[in-house]
Amino acid sequence: MTATVRDVARLAGVSAMTVSRVINGQPGVSAETRQRIEAAIAELDYAPSKVASSLISQKTGLIGMIVPDVSNPFFGPIVRGAETTARRAGFKLLLCNSESDLRLEREYVTDLISHRVEGLLIAPVGDSSRQNLGRYVAGNFPIVLLDRLIAGLDCDSVTLDNIDGARQLVAHLIAVGHRRIAFVTDADEVSTGRQRLAGYRKAIEDAGLPFDEDLVFHTTTDQMGGYRAAQQVLAAAERPSAIFAVNNMTAVGVMQALRQANITVPDDMALACFDDVQHLAVISPFLTVFDQPAEDMSKAAMQLLLERIGGTAGKQARTVTFPGKLIVRVSSALPKRG
Repeated sequence: MTATVRDVARLAGVSAMTVSRVINGQPGVSAETRQRIEAAIAELDYAPSKVASSLISQKTGLIGMIVPDVSNPFFGPIVRGAETTARRAGFKLLLCNSESDLRLEREYVTDLISHRVEGLLIAPVGDSSRQNLGRYVAGNFPIVLLDRLIAGLDCDSVTLDNIDGARQLVAHLIAVGHRRIAFVTDADEVSTGRQRLAGYRKAIEDAGLPFDEDLVFHTTTDQMGGYRAAQQVLAAAERPSAIFAVNNMTAVGVMQALRQANITVPDDMALACFDDVQHLAVISPFLTVFDQPAEDMSKAAMQLLLERIGGTAGKQARTVTFPGKLIVRVSSALPKRG
């Protein structure tokens, strides 16, 4: 049975009028009460079509955007592409940084929609973000996923062909002569990590090599996560000859750990990663990377969102998948020592 405003009010212990004030973004509701109401809305999966329609119908010229880590240089061109495309269409962008925190993401989603954004472009935390977005997607509020997909959520999305990208990168490492390749990746619930793991495994099995679960190291996709994972790699009884890092920030952390252990890339160990961004170019040796067309991806995602907002998109969810480009540099060479 579909939840009503009264159901939300009953669960939150407030009046229906107070619930309406929160839904409509009106003042006069304490932060504690607002949180109770938002929790009740989430628990009941409350998203009546009338509310969604009213949100959509009010034109504010604002679009919300949420990214998981503004400190990651990958998201610089992502934001730039989205902002440029939105501005040319007469919209302004409200940017939020979820810090890969599901609770903070939920807070931003609620705040942006209560502030009458006409659509939302989001690189979600992971599959669990479905609980933050599901009721709005069900209510036909314009939402487009960027970079990361959410299992079970049927809405427009733009992503990279991560499986083939990882396959290409690992196939290159194998062609150079590497046989034991560690993969430093993120949590299973993040689609990009899952897809890159699938590509990593495919390249290994295509080459007739055994897939070794012990060579897969899960961590957070930031510099410290890469650093910690690299320490685990170095502590292994049989070290790999190469490390494949799931993204650029992870690779920086891996490089830091290798340097502290007096391990030189590529003389002692090879290193390759996803994302070619400017700050990596100052690291010697230059890293072999699989480059994503981040700005083009975000422009395409914003265009999908503008079509949703303008009512020109069909009912069926659309997925746009971009190819990337393998850039071979010296960091992937076969070690000279060890």
